[in-house]
Amino acid sequence: MSQKKTERQLNLVICLLATRRFLTAREIRATVAGYDEAESDAAFKRMFERDKRELRDSGIPIETGGGDLWNDEEGYRISRADYELPEIELKADEAAVLGLAARAWRHAALGEAAANAVMKLRAAGVPVDSDAAPGITPMLGTDEPAFLPMWQAVRDRRPVEFDYRKPGAGVGRRRLEPWGVVNVQGRWYAAGYDRDRGARRVFRLGRIVGTVRVVSTGPPFEVPEGVDVRSVVRAQPAEPERVARLRVRADSAHELRRGALRIATGAFEAGRGRWDQVDLPYSDVADLVGGVARFGDRVLIEAPEEARDALVAHLSSVAGHVPDPAEAAAQEAEGAEPVAEGRRASASSEQLRRLLMLVPYALSHDVRVPEVAAHFGLSERQVLKDLGLLWMCGLPGYTPGDLIDVDLEAAEATGEIIIGNADTLALPLRLSADEAASLIVGVDLLGGLPGVADSDALKRVGEKLRSAAGRAVDRLADAVEVRIDLSEEVREVQRRCDEALRSGQLLHLRYLSGYVDEVTERDVDPMGLVVQDGQPFLEGWCRLRGAVRLFRLDRVLDLTVLPQAAEVPARARRRDLKGGVLQRSADDARVTLELDASERWVTEEYVCSSVRDLPDGRLRATLRTPAPAWVRRLALRLGPRARVVAPLEIAEHVREDARRALAAYEGGA
Repeated sequence: MSQKKTERQLNLVICLLATRRFLTAREIRATVAGYDEAESDAAFKRMFERDKRELRDSGIPIETGGGDLWNDEEGYRISRADYELPEIELKADEAAVLGLAARAWRHAALGEAAANAVMKLRAAGVPVDSDAAPGITPMLGTDEPAFLPMWQAVRDRRPVEFDYRKPGAGVGRRRLEPWGVVNVQGRWYAAGYDRDRGARRVFRLGRIVGTVRVVSTGPPFEVPEGVDVRSVVRAQPAEPERVARLRVRADSAHELRRGALRIATGAFEAGRGRWDQVDLPYSDVADLVGGVARFGDRVLIEAPEEARDALVAHLSSVAGHVPDPAEAAAQEAEGAEPVAEGRRASASSEQLRRLLMLVPYALSHDVRVPEVAAHFGLSERQVLKDLGLLWMCGLPGYTPGDLIDVDLEAAEATGEIIIGNADTLALPLRLSADEAASLIVGVDLLGGLPGVADSDALKRVGEKLRSAAGRAVDRLADAVEVRIDLSEEVREVQRRCDEALRSGQLLHLRYLSGYVDEVTERDVDPMGLVVQDGQPFLEGWCRLRGAVRLFRLDRVLDLTVLPQAAEVPARARRRDLKGGVLQRSADDARVTLELDASERWVTEEYVCSSVRDLPDGRLRATLRTPAPAWVRRLALRLGPRARVVAPLEIAEHVREDARRALAAYEGGA
């Protein structure tokens, strides 16, 4: 079925490219091979509508216009001016930049679009260098389920409706005309016109509850002239800040200390140790309570009183929950269910796109099967299979003079590719809006990477992409931004890591662990720099752990470049970041949480092996983690909005942690 579908769609493309006038659906059914299989008018209509939709999704611009002179029946054709990719010439340094830009999306929602863009450029002979700058790995994460429908709504200028969880205000329905999406410090935000409030608003995608409904009826909205969505997000009013006074045990709560306005070192007391006074800014009581609760009895809120009372109530809820041994045992026996993956393009759609790229490349280059396979990242078997389908397609009439001529015997025997009678497909397909915008946004992201930001090639390749893509894509690309907002301290750490990487020198770090509340000393042989959603990481061989590790640069408390050559072990390999920076391991603990609907963000923020919706609106998620103690901190943070179901041991530890923290308040530590 997939092979026949690809043949039919390719025949349709050839027919609509070759015609000078609009062809009606009746004419297409009568002339294009493959539609004769439709048993009825209704079956043909379904088949034709599906084909049109899939071709347009692949970036093929089927336009609609008047049919013949005798009636007003709608007709279809493909304009060559809109179909063909304008000529793009890249120098070696520009090809390297473009390869980096494409890599940014490879594990994200637009990864397929970026990969297709690269293949189309390669079909045109553009030398995209996907292996450039192996020490740098830019990554864009789009784990928020709301990202893709919001992107599509921005692209098509369609309103959206969604439920939104605003801190301290519950969940409410919102209707938005989205002007663009912006990534700030790893978080995606949508900015636009709120129809209910009658004003500009900014929404964090991670706070959207449930699905985003794209309104497909009615006319598209117009973005106000001169609106810069990036400025709208930057200008959103900051939530008013207040200051909480905390008592923090010595050498504890390092993350809170880093955000403090003032730290007053306390005196050592026999039997009680040393406690420091920390003044911490906050804007939302619930966020403050969760942030403090995760440190258990090592941090106490002294003021304001409302925050202290809220924390006591929060901990009391956790301490009052009694774990159920039978439920924990049943959950562990049940095992984990795989998380559903996003919808992939059909095999026939992928093959059609390949054919539309393979033909122009083979016609314009003297290449053989192995070279084509390497150029497009395919197997030689797949190239031969694609060539075998080509000779079944051509212009209506489908006589030997109409069909594409492919010498399959030569291809199989010597690898030589000989294609004739394929002038209709001689020029490569233009980049779709998603494909072009994904590359342009990727290029913009590179502006914050060391060694690339000041490159003249970065500016040149951005201008060439925009010129080739057209104004419509320009508008979409300008409506999306990934900002790398780093403090001067982190930028300096990033710069020194880059220098050590280039010179091959060993690094010494004082590092705050993200799993446990402790600072360790590490000697690291640098292997590369990773930037995910604007958050920079150092990847290297950690001599303390004897393994490859990723270090968030904002958690590096001190860095020293040692006068010693780095020596990365031969067995060390850079990590596969397909699943993101947080990785699964066979040794990870499996912890099941039951969450309120408001805490769905947990399933989007952390690596889950199972997510299941429950009838009452809650959900059950199974996390994989190398540090079970970290899950205890997470459960304390979530408080009454979550509970640990399994394993029983961790559930009991969480309850005990909460009881000790409550006792500290009662004892006036």
